[in-house]
Amino acid sequence: MKEEKSLSKINGTLAIDLGNSTTVVAFQAENDRSVQLIEINPISRSKGEIPTLVWKSPKRADHFLFGQEVENLNPEERQPPSLSSDFKRWIGASEEKSKALKSFLLPEEAGELFIQKIWSAIPKKYNIKRLILTAPVETYKAYRTWLYKVCSNLEVQEIALVDEPTAAAIGSHQKGGSKLLVIDIGGSTIDMSMVLLEGGEGQAEPIAQLMRFNGQDLEGKSQQVLRCAKVLGKQGLRLGGRDIDRWIANHLIPNSQNNELILNAVEKLKCKLSDISISETQILSEELITDSLSGDTELLRLSRIELEELLMKNGLIKSLQKLFEQTLSRGRSNGCDLEDLTGVILVGGGSRIPLIKEWLNKQLKSSILLTPPPIEAVVLGALRLTPGVEIKDVLSKGVAIRCWDQKTNKHIWHPIFLPGQTWPTEKPMSIILAASKENQVEFDLKIADYDLDGSHEIIYVSGIPTIKDDSPKAKFLEWNSKAHRIQLNPPGKLGKDSVKVNFHIDKSCNLIFESVDLRNNKKIANANLGVIR
Repeated sequence: MKEEKSLSKINGTLAIDLGNSTTVVAFQAENDRSVQLIEINPISRSKGEIPTLVWKSPKRADHFLFGQEVENLNPEERQPPSLSSDFKRWIGASEEKSKALKSFLLPEEAGELFIQKIWSAIPKKYNIKRLILTAPVETYKAYRTWLYKVCSNLEVQEIALVDEPTAAAIGSHQKGGSKLLVIDIGGSTIDMSMVLLEGGEGQAEPIAQLMRFNGQDLEGKSQQVLRCAKVLGKQGLRLGGRDIDRWIANHLIPNSQNNELILNAVEKLKCKLSDISISETQILSEELITDSLSGDTELLRLSRIELEELLMKNGLIKSLQKLFEQTLSRGRSNGCDLEDLTGVILVGGGSRIPLIKEWLNKQLKSSILLTPPPIEAVVLGALRLTPGVEIKDVLSKGVAIRCWDQKTNKHIWHPIFLPGQTWPTEKPMSIILAASKENQVEFDLKIADYDLDGSHEIIYVSGIPTIKDDSPKAKFLEWNSKAHRIQLNPPGKLGKDSVKVNFHIDKSCNLIFESVDLRNNKKIANANLGVIR
């Protein structure tokens, strides 16, 4: 009997929130509301928390270490190019930017190895029937594509993907009908989202719709009539806690290489300074080992007021203010203003910094500040997004199509969906295309991302993250996919309307088009142009 009991497995859902510095892993058994933070030896730092680190041996190509195993290495060993850290922020970024890591592994490679290690090391007593993963808003499109690839070989029946601020909102224990502003200050990104939790007054509480795992696709349809959680507006910036660590390191040790050893010591000092019980002028210190062989050390010293002056100087609060205003603006377009909010949720490691809380309290007036556990809040919320309900989301960037402009006699980008557009769309967006030349035989459909704001950019100056503040302007980034051709038969006449194209966004955020020949009302073609956002 004892042997039989030891072999029994617990069925349930696993949630992984891949963080820039810390990854959180949690499990929820079937028919159980409680959540277990999982300890995975030897890679966990503590229950549920794994340092987001990958180390590749310089001598053996097939030898890797992960998480706490990496932190246990000698400082001399724990250095690039063997070390891959801070890689989440670069997943989906350009190849040129990702080279800044100077690692043996590309960010996508490090992330894939890391997730696969977690999956393979889950204690055998758990039978994972469903996997929930989280994704940042700022790089959602590329990140989602990468996760499809990573999960293609995982043996699990169902997989769901939720964006991090939505998971945090669902995990805040708010009632249906609540309107929330979620501010997630993570290790690599700052995300702000206004979320409406539909329901209330006897209506069902919102739950997530799972995309069923089938080959490399995450597809699925709920058979129930269910409520929706809706994102009313959101904005993101590729700046986070690790950038603050770099600012501090550069302030305390000018012209240093900002290696992992220095950054880890600085992070500990930053956490000490986030204790509200200390005075703002009290100088705290953290020991930095400068030579592990001789035992030489150096004390890093800083006060909270010095830290706050440094954050202000580098534009952190100014950037937070701009993101806040942009998110509110998009929320207003969907009927939600600041005074309509039920509460504001502040999560992520950076949420512990007193200056950020002080800034936020000045903005909120009568709104309620909710402070769930800052590290595990997202993964706990993700587990509450059980299968069955569709989450209506919004585009953080718009979509544009290349058209011929008869006035300027050249091609231009024409927006078809603006930032803030909810999806899936209820009605198609129609565009009429006229021939740009005599006897035109086809149209090339070229698509680009469309950013209305274009007001934030993080650039690196001598390895230090710097916030570049530009005047608002439209930016168009053409998709890498090949143009889709719409054939004309008979050929089109110069300047004459020839084709009507209807665009809509489906439940998986794919951009779908259907085309009709206006001259004979016949359908020409329809196709999936790819995932947007």
